Amino acid sequence: MEVKGEGRVEGGFPYWGFVIVFSVLVYVLETYLAFRQHRKLLEKEVPNTVKDFVSREDYEKARSYSLDKSTFGFVHDLFSQIQSVLIIYYFILAWFWSISASILNSIGLDSSYEVTHSILFIIEIWCVSTIVDLPFQLYFTFYIEQKHNFNKQTLSLFFTDLLKTTALSAVIGIPIISIFLHIILYTGPYFFIAVWIFTVIIQFTLLTIYPTLIEPLFNQVTPLQDGILKSKINHLAKKLSFPLTQIFIIDGSKRSAHSNAYFYGFFNNKRIVLYDTLLSHTANLNQLVAVLAHEMGHWALNHTFKMLVVGQIHIFIINYLFSFFLSNERLFNAFGFEADNNLENKYPVLIGLILFMFVYSPVESVLGPMMNYWSRRCEIEADTFAVKLGYGRLLKEALINLQVKNSSNMNPDAWYSSYHYSHPPLVERLRRIEEEDKKGDFGRLLEESERSTTEEQKVEEDKEKAEILKE
Repeated sequence: MEVKGEGRVEGGFPYWGFVIVFSVLVYVLETYLAFRQHRKLLEKEVPNTVKDFVSREDYEKARSYSLDKSTFGFVHDLFSQIQSVLIIYYFILAWFWSISASILNSIGLDSSYEVTHSILFIIEIWCVSTIVDLPFQLYFTFYIEQKHNFNKQTLSLFFTDLLKTTALSAVIGIPIISIFLHIILYTGPYFFIAVWIFTVIIQFTLLTIYPTLIEPLFNQVTPLQDGILKSKINHLAKKLSFPLTQIFIIDGSKRSAHSNAYFYGFFNNKRIVLYDTLLSHTANLNQLVAVLAHEMGHWALNHTFKMLVVGQIHIFIINYLFSFFLSNERLFNAFGFEADNNLENKYPVLIGLILFMFVYSPVESVLGPMMNYWSRRCEIEADTFAVKLGYGRLLKEALINLQVKNSSNMNPDAWYSSYHYSHPPLVERLRRIEEEDKKGDFGRLLEESERSTTEEQKVEEDKEKAEILKE
C-alpha cells in the first residue's frame, strides 16, 4: 500500500492539522498544570494544613517521592508527545499497516482478509510500544519505586508478569477484536447498537472473571478466615444489608508496598478483596472497617450503578458518532490511507476507529475533568455516609495513615488536583468529615468495641494480622 498524505492540503476539514494542534495544546495545558504542582512540591516547609497530623519526616518522604515522580512525568510526557506528533506527521500508522499487509501477503493472503490484517497490525503496534516504553517502566519501578521502598518485585517477577500479560492479551484480546470487527462489517448501518451490546457483555464478563480467574494468575488470592476482622466486616455488612458473600486477601506486598482494596460482584453476590498492605497500613482493624464503610457508602448511594450507567451511555455515544466517520474518505486520506477495493468498507474499520478517536479526543479532554469532579463529589458523599454511621474519627485516622504510608502528595496544587484527581485532596476530606461529624454525636451509634481498641484487643488484632500476612 502506498502511503500518501494528500489530506494535508485538500479542502474540507483539516483533520491532520487539527489532531496535531489539539494534541500539542493539551500537552501544553497539562505541562503547565504539572509545573504548578512541581513548584508546590519544591516548598520544603510543612504546610499549615497538614502540620497538625503529619510529621516533618513523613512530609519530607512524601515530598521527595512526589518530586521524583513529577520529574519522571515531565520526561515521559515529553517523550510521549514527541512520539505522538511524529506518528501523525510522518503517517507511521499507514506505514505499519503496509508492513502488516506485506506479512499478510507473505502467508498467501490478500487485503480482503481484513480481520487477520487488523490483528497483525495490532500485534505490530503492541510489540513496538512495549519495547519503546519498557525502559520507562523499568526506571520507574526499579529506580523511583525502589528508592522510596515501594517496589517489592524482582526483575524476574517483572518480566514474568509481562509475559503473562502478553499471553492473556492474546488469548482474550484477539477473539474480542475479531468479533468486534465482524460485527461492524456485517451488521449494516446500525452496527453501533450491536457493538454496544457486545461491549456491555464483554465488560460484565471481564468484571466477573477477573478476580476469580485472572487475578490468581498474578497474586495469591486467599479467602479470609474466621476471626476478628471477618466478624467486624460481616457485622458492618449486615447492618447495611450489604449482600456480602466472600472476603479475600491478596498478597499485593509481593510487588508493591502501596495499599488497595476493591469490591466486585453483581446483585446479591458482593465480594471484597483486601490487599495485605491495607492491613499493615491501618493502625487497627476498626480503621480498616471505617474505610470499608466508606466503600459500602458508594454502593448504598448507588454511585457504582450511576457510573456504570453513565459509562455505558458514553460508550454508546462514541459508537454512534463513529458510525458517521467509518466511511469518511477525507479522514482516511488525511492520515495516509487510500481506498482498497478488496475491503468491505474500502477502508479498514480498525484504522477508522483509531482515527476517529484522534478526532474525538477534544471531547474526552473536556469529559475527563468533568468525570473527575463528579468522582470527587461521590467520594465526599461516601465519606459523609461513613461519618453518619459513626466512623468519622476512625475514617480520619485511616485516611491520614494511608496518606502517610503511601507517601501521597500532601501539598497539591488546586488547579492540578481539580484537573487530574478523582479523589479530593486529604485536607479537604478531613475538613468535610470534621464538619459533618460536628452536626451530630454519630460516634454513639457504634458499640464500644467498634469505636476504640483496648491494649488487650490490640494484641489480639496484631496477632491475627500477623497470621493473615504470613499466609
